[in-house]
Amino acid sequence: MKSTAASRPRLGTHDCFAICAPGIEAVTAAELLSLGATIAATEPGGVSFQADAVLLYRANLELRTASRVLKRVAQFDARTWFELERHAKKIPWGALLGAGMVPEFEVTSRKSKLYHNRGIAERLERIVGADTATGDPSRTARFQVRAVRDHFTISADASGELLHRRGYRLETAKAPLRETLAAAMLLGCGWEGSTPLVDPFCGSGTIPIEAALLARRIAPGLRRAFAFEAWPDFDATLWARVRADAESRIIAGAAPIIGSDRDAGAIEAARANAARAGVSADVEFRSLPLSGMETIPGPGLLLTNPPYGVRIGEEKALRNLYAQLGNVARTLLPGWRVALLGANPRLEGQVGVPLHEVWRTSNGGIPVHLVTS
Repeated sequence: MKSTAASRPRLGTHDCFAICAPGIEAVTAAELLSLGATIAATEPGGVSFQADAVLLYRANLELRTASRVLKRVAQFDARTWFELERHAKKIPWGALLGAGMVPEFEVTSRKSKLYHNRGIAERLERIVGADTATGDPSRTARFQVRAVRDHFTISADASGELLHRRGYRLETAKAPLRETLAAAMLLGCGWEGSTPLVDPFCGSGTIPIEAALLARRIAPGLRRAFAFEAWPDFDATLWARVRADAESRIIAGAAPIIGSDRDAGAIEAARANAARAGVSADVEFRSLPLSGMETIPGPGLLLTNPPYGVRIGEEKALRNLYAQLGNVARTLLPGWRVALLGANPRLEGQVGVPLHEVWRTSNGGIPVHLVTS
């Protein structure tokens, strides 16, 4: 889907691509627009945009729903090994590989004459001239190579570790929710921190913690490093300014954020994670079952990731849980919005609140959708 914001790249900008979970591209595109990006296009699994160095740094630091940011290195057509080598030799590899760094090529080829993924990677490794025997295997530069119908796109990974790895979640409960997906739930509901939020199935606290980071305008990448910091053209002074600017926009928390779970171990993990995220004072975690919830002044947002009931025999056991969730919403939280990440419309119907779909994706290989009242 082409964006109306598409335009010719400005001087000093690069073609970039923000990878996200298929189905939440519109949320990621909205984030990029808020950073001042020029959107070129959206496609399943990501958003193309133009960025200068400042915006590339900010995208990695501040995007809440993207899993990785790529910088396009080259695009060309190749049907033979000779053509692949000829185009690859023109790429300025020295601007992306520091001394002693080892290139790592992730190759996917579909409907192309050159279809052997490992063979493509080996050719590129030889062209780059990196000797993995003398290079430092702990210092890798990751490149993504995609060939579709003989058209090659080579991109440099600017992120390094996946962006959902914020650095705070060292402890997890069962079936943890990725931070990027929790952020997509919050942004998909339009919640920005001015009203209370409750998650009655909070597990290790991902939704409440991401809510606190969003409410306080804390950039999710402030506590981690990125691959672009090892690029030869990395501007440390500029990066320091970008980080300082992000820190200057942090505000104090306002509306209450509450996470509860009947699993006391999960609540202990959630508190530890919140402490590492620097939001302990912004989230209240309670160890109690759904039936133990109390009235909370509102209105606000009840946002949660309940059990999905996808295994045989689980749906019947979960009907009462979903019905109880609806009863809590109606009696203890009157006037509140209800939103959940669900996988079973029959169970969602037990809530007894009209729900409509916001976006659809997958979680742990299970098709899910965000629904809200």
